[in-house]
Amino acid sequence: MGIMFHTGAATHIGKVRQRNEDSYLIRPEIGIWGVADGMGGHEAGDVASRIVIEELGSIGVPSSGADLLQECEERIAAANTRLKEIGHERGGVIVGATIAVLLAFDGHYACVWAGDSRIYLLRGSKIVQLSQDHTEVEELLVNGVISREEAMTWKAPNAVTRAIGVYDQAELEIMSGPMEGGDSFVICSDGLTRHVVNEEILHCVDTGLCQEACDNLIALTLKRGATDNVTVIVVRFEPEAARDAAASGRSHPDPGGSG
Repeated sequence: MGIMFHTGAATHIGKVRQRNEDSYLIRPEIGIWGVADGMGGHEAGDVASRIVIEELGSIGVPSSGADLLQECEERIAAANTRLKEIGHERGGVIVGATIAVLLAFDGHYACVWAGDSRIYLLRGSKIVQLSQDHTEVEELLVNGVISREEAMTWKAPNAVTRAIGVYDQAELEIMSGPMEGGDSFVICSDGLTRHVVNEEILHCVDTGLCQEACDNLIALTLKRGATDNVTVIVVRFEPEAARDAAASGRSHPDPGGSG
């Protein structure tokens, strides 16, 4: 009997950009979901995000949670090398992407990220941001240099301090914890969080199926101007549904199904 994850996903070019430089990955059968956001203002953001997701998509079935995490780190390192090589071939330009990845194995999760794409946990009608933005303004906030109010009008709020393809070594941040039945995770590019606040994410996910929540969050972003590409994945952990299906003798539902 397997663990059930319901998954929804949606992406949109937005109302300003000329192309969608976001890419995403959904592989519930091995416990990995991810969003990569090509860095705005740099060359080939769409190429960068696609290569990161391509590398992550090559991960095989893990034997343990540690194995899955190691494979994830190795694939991101490989993507970093490829992007650095592309940048060198193009005359030393930056070809980079932010990344946010959710891993799940045996009732535990791990978040792996670099940049300002985010991962949230929704549990018991509360929302918690698991990732911390790797941006200049966030560092100033954490160090007490500026206030939250000052950050709202900061001149370069999205200047990232970590990304894949920018430095010789990919610098990732990782955090992990146990999952509980009914937990929902939201993985998104900053195109969502520029326009939608945490309470609105919580409302959309709590009141809808996974795919419906994604569609509603995209629609809300578009309604507010969608100044960037926007991508969102919603993952719901429902082990009891899987146990009930097995106990009743029904065929196990598709672990990647929406809902």
